[in-house]
Amino acid sequence: MDTPEDKTPAAAEGGLDPVVMEKENSISNQTTEIEQLRAERDELKDLVQRSRAEFDNYRRRVDREKAEMVDHGAADAVRQILAVVDDFNRALQVETQDKNYSKGIELIHQRFADTLKKLGLTPIDTEGKLFDPNVHYAVDMVPTDEADDQTILAEYQKGYYLKGKLLRPAMVKVAVKK
Repeated sequence: MDTPEDKTPAAAEGGLDPVVMEKENSISNQTTEIEQLRAERDELKDLVQRSRAEFDNYRRRVDREKAEMVDHGAADAVRQILAVVDDFNRALQVETQDKNYSKGIELIHQRFADTLKKLGLTPIDTEGKLFDPNVHYAVDMVPTDEADDQTILAEYQKGYYLKGKLLRPAMVKVAVKK
């Protein structure tokens, strides 16, 4: 006896039912479309991640450049003020009869030095140290046997670092062996 399944033309030809074939094609097309959409999604995620990374790098670079510009501006300002600091140092070396005046100059100098220290200004230590051409400027070289070769004998002008960077080299007198 013939079953209803055997009476369909597709079954008679040995093939599949056209409705089933159409559904399989539809599923196959949907699967392909889903794979394409997933690939596109992954591409967009990657693009967003790269864009975020580029923006973060840009922001860090801009922040670093701003900080460098502020530091450069501060260095220029402090470099101009160092002339006043040098004048204060010379004024402190002059003897005066008026002790109140002398004490006032010392207090102003100390307050000024403290303010510059808060900004990151630190003096270069020189006397008795070995000459370093990276931080010292040799103004005078004196042949002597009383000190080791390349030892700093005197400081003519104080040198400074600003936030760990050389702002002005110290002008010094250096001993050389005879």
